[in-house]
Amino acid sequence: MKNNFRGAGVALITPFKSDLTIDFEGLKKIVANQLDNQIDYLVILGTTAETATLSSIEKQQIVDFVCNQINGKIPVVVGIGGNNTQAVIDASLSMDLSKTDAILSVVPYFSKPTQEGIYQHYLAIAKISPLPLILYNVPGRTGVNMSADTTLRLAHASHKIIATKEASGNFGEIAKILRDKPAGFTVLSGDDSLVVPMIAIGAEGVISVAANVIPKIIADLTHFALNGNFGEAAQLHLRLQKICDALFADGNPGGAKAALHSAGIIENVLRLPLVPVSTTIYEILATEVQLLSQIR
Repeated sequence: MKNNFRGAGVALITPFKSDLTIDFEGLKKIVANQLDNQIDYLVILGTTAETATLSSIEKQQIVDFVCNQINGKIPVVVGIGGNNTQAVIDASLSMDLSKTDAILSVVPYFSKPTQEGIYQHYLAIAKISPLPLILYNVPGRTGVNMSADTTLRLAHASHKIIATKEASGNFGEIAKILRDKPAGFTVLSGDDSLVVPMIAIGAEGVISVAANVIPKIIADLTHFALNGNFGEAAQLHLRLQKICDALFADGNPGGAKAALHSAGIIENVLRLPLVPVSTTIYEILATEVQLLSQIR
């Protein structure tokens, strides 16, 4: 199936107003900023979007709103995941995804399925999916790791499974996927701090949280590395370590929302059980956002 997911993608946050309703004006600003700064594709309704707190109506509203704003300029990926395989299948079939380009689905969380369970979960989704499927391995969030062997087994089993977002941080496992994957299967970094080293061994981009805040820098860093300009990429990589650490110090997407609030783009509001970052982290992020705004 068609794979348009090379380069810099962004895992979009969902901004909220003080009354906890969706801030569509803020979302419009964030999406426009991505389009203006060479981001290659968007990911909506991922874990960064606080999707667990959104109703089914709100999810469809976000899909429609973003797709209408993008208007086909760049691809749009929709996050549809969970630990109830049938519920993921039902959502994939019931949502209007006609203007989207792929589904990103996280490894089932909390239940801690076996590798065979993970394999069967994804194979069942791929069988009915109306769109290409991107796997998402993030053991720090899900409580279970999808092994390289399972990823490769899935990549070879279904032509609908076109990529994986790898946020395990296990370079041995990632290297095995890169070595043994089928042609056309894409490996993407799920960690802003590992974009350059992962591309150096064969990954083809990133799905970034930091790009919500600094899209041009993340796009430049990714494109430098993909074009073999590792000198420029390394300089940006090292410069971004402080903001990347701060973005995740008090949880995601609290850091990204604090940074965007400091830039005057959105309100600093999250839905429970998430809460805003500490004053110390907020100040670090505000300072870094100001300093990085001078890099163009």
